[in-house]
Amino acid sequence: MTGLEAVGKTVGIVLVEDDDGHATLVERNLRRAGISNGFVRFADGQQALDYFFGDRPPLGENAGKYPPRDDLTNYVVLLDLKMPRVDGFEVLRRLKESPATAAMPVIVLTTTDDPREIERCYELGCNVYITKPVEYDAFIEAVRRLGFFLQVVKLPPGHRMIVA
Repeated sequence: MTGLEAVGKTVGIVLVEDDDGHATLVERNLRRAGISNGFVRFADGQQALDYFFGDRPPLGENAGKYPPRDDLTNYVVLLDLKMPRVDGFEVLRRLKESPATAAMPVIVLTTTDDPREIERCYELGCNVYITKPVEYDAFIEAVRRLGFFLQVVKLPPGHRMIVA
């Protein structure tokens, strides 16, 4: 199988990243590495929480921008930690404590390499922790390697967010 797959289904990427430049580099370089899956991006933790746990779909400028939650089958969250409004720790905590999203794989992708923060992320339930290199070429290479890693990741069959 090629690309992120679970029982023959391509896995989507949900990117929670406040830095537009990093978001563009991540998406572009994952695609270059062979990940051609759908990308959904949230610019901060609050947008992600509103999407996953809000009572209604986004309104205004975001109406129609995101697929319905129950359309996201077999996906992985790439999560930054340092974001305005709601940080990645809170997003991770909420995703992992809710039965609707607890099984969703979360890869923390952040510039923070503090061992206490890494430990905290694993305690909260992150599946993988990756430090973004500060140097541009090293960052591109790290994302490319992440793309190759994502090509071989397997998820449980029928992984789907539970929508009440």
